Amino acid sequence: MLEGLDPEQREVATALHGPVCVLAGAGTGKTRAITHRIAYGVRAGILQPSSVLAVTFTNRAAGEMRGRLRQLGATGVQARTFHSAALRQLQYFWPKAVGGSMPRLVDRKFQLVADAAAACRIRLDRGELRDITAEIEWSKVTQTVPADYPLAAAKVGREAPRDPAEIVQLYSTYEDLKRDRGVIDFEDVLLLTVAILQDRHDIAEQVRAQYQHFVVDEYQDVSPLQQRLLELWLGDRDNLCVVGDASQTIYSFTGATPDHLLDFRTRHPGATVVKLVRDYRSTPQVVHLANGLLAQARGRAADHRLELVSQRPPGPEPVYTEHTDEPAEAEGAARRIRELLDAGVPAGEIAILFRTNAQSETYEQALADAGIPYQLRGAERFFDRPEVRKAGIALRGAARFGGNDSLLDEAVDLPSQVRAVLSGEGWTTTPPAGSGAVRERWESLAALVNLAQDFAAARPGATLSDLVAELDERANAQHAPTVQGVTLASLHSAKGLEWEVVFLVGVAEGMMPITYAKTDEQIEEERRLLYVGVTRARSHLHVSWSLARSPGGRPNRRPSRFLDGLRPGSAATGGRSGAGASGGIERGHGGSGTGPAAPRRTQRTPARCRVCGRTLTDAGEMKLMRCEECPSDMDEGLYERLRQWREVQARRSGQPAFCVFTDKTLMAIAEAAPDDEGELARIPGVGVRKLNRYGTDVLAICAGHEPEGEEDGD
Repeated sequence: MLEGLDPEQREVATALHGPVCVLAGAGTGKTRAITHRIAYGVRAGILQPSSVLAVTFTNRAAGEMRGRLRQLGATGVQARTFHSAALRQLQYFWPKAVGGSMPRLVDRKFQLVADAAAACRIRLDRGELRDITAEIEWSKVTQTVPADYPLAAAKVGREAPRDPAEIVQLYSTYEDLKRDRGVIDFEDVLLLTVAILQDRHDIAEQVRAQYQHFVVDEYQDVSPLQQRLLELWLGDRDNLCVVGDASQTIYSFTGATPDHLLDFRTRHPGATVVKLVRDYRSTPQVVHLANGLLAQARGRAADHRLELVSQRPPGPEPVYTEHTDEPAEAEGAARRIRELLDAGVPAGEIAILFRTNAQSETYEQALADAGIPYQLRGAERFFDRPEVRKAGIALRGAARFGGNDSLLDEAVDLPSQVRAVLSGEGWTTTPPAGSGAVRERWESLAALVNLAQDFAAARPGATLSDLVAELDERANAQHAPTVQGVTLASLHSAKGLEWEVVFLVGVAEGMMPITYAKTDEQIEEERRLLYVGVTRARSHLHVSWSLARSPGGRPNRRPSRFLDGLRPGSAATGGRSGAGASGGIERGHGGSGTGPAAPRRTQRTPARCRVCGRTLTDAGEMKLMRCEECPSDMDEGLYERLRQWREVQARRSGQPAFCVFTDKTLMAIAEAAPDDEGELARIPGVGVRKLNRYGTDVLAICAGHEPEGEEDGD
């Protein structure tokens, strides 16, 4: 059980008594260490599997932990999120502690908050509704009642999205509505469990008799409410192992605080403390940059930073690239990704990470234009998608009655059987054109096909029934399979993941750190967020920024201050310099190549709506050259002829239709009806390459003529 662990991981695995604090840097194998610790304790007879509760923060992490424990023979150990563990206890003890049926749990607060706003006669747009919802969640996890909100928010320097008095009114009305409707929210699950354990000592003792040993992962993300629940689970015992890294605290806006981790030795003076600093994930070059970021940090978390030591062979230096505008930055990333794919790097091993979800669309468009498959992280939960539920029913039926299906009988192995079943649900060997709902449904089914292939490789001889059981377990844990495509994700949602190649985009002042980060504490959290992004990369790291938001915009942006002294040609602006500049800096130039000697792309005037004249900043609107809400004067007949022509071109080239032109670009062409190459070239999404290849055909169609055929030039 201890083979293959390094000395520090072995120390974690064998520290089975008393309080244990594991300070684990990014990529240091903390999950390996704590799962081997549990399994070693079970094998040695010191821990009873049913008496161990391992708690983490996401269903994916809990599912991964359960899987590893199963492989190590430690079945029966409970690995859950805080909410999942609390909900299980609340459901069990509710009849005894309160009586009757437990109130219904609402999945989302959004509609309740909207109803509260309507009752208070306060008008909120969708963005404000999200902000108020976040304030209510923060208040509840910090155990702040409505009347105390203004003082509590001011004390921690929290910037309220509305007048604090209005938030008090909305928060109070929200709570009243919940009571009137007999429902509870996710924070109530923790609050009510805490209340029951505090008030009913008999129930608290029953829980403590069940669970004798606790493990808490990502302990730097614990909120005051979660810490209180943990203390009630423990009672006066100290069989607790916590694992965390203060330098990865990036959720303070939700109430998380690293203080519980940093104060652990004060609360438990005799605790065993182990530091994991051997980084098995990233190359020395990536680790060098990560250490350099933290070396300039300030504050309490920075005082406890871990200096990582890479255990991997040397790799390429990080690449720093400056672009004229955001579309050019996205095109540059897509171009590099195409080169990586052509060189054999799997799409699933590449990620584009950005600070806000609003940045996603530009990169989605750039990847679609380049014919590169991608997946958005943080969309609808995989197993909640209608097509996935239907596919599960079909697979379950095939597992039970497969002998009556001739297609299934002809399939020689598990992956072939799954492909045969899912072909009846709409899966095909080639993806459909476009990037809308049809493509998303296909991607979901393709993910199930890929999962079947991985499952069969890991368990030779596995049957369709075995796969169905695996899907059921994953559905219960919301542990979705990986879609084969480049990952697009925010830095927050990338926490806990890793890729061979990472593109950190938009690393400029105003975005990193974000504009609304004002206080020193907020700025330092932004630095930690960038640190998390850097440490997601195993080998290749690309860091980029743009000088302007849109083509022709004023180039008044500058690279993030966090890169000062780290990127080539920059000087440190204060703080402790722990790493010198490394790698090379390039300058991007729109759609054609990179290199320090190439000329800058010609500055263009700001894109303006051709209907109302407003300056356009949204990528989709810039394609159409008008605001989304402005009336369209598109020639429907021309648009349909262009679509038919595009289908022919796609079949000839053997590629998806959107690789010829996206729907938005075709709409823009049909609206503009260009007369010559100059007018066609000015339509965003056309570009020099596509103009050379398709320009003659498109102009002929716009003029009402039959296209001469596909150009051979590229």
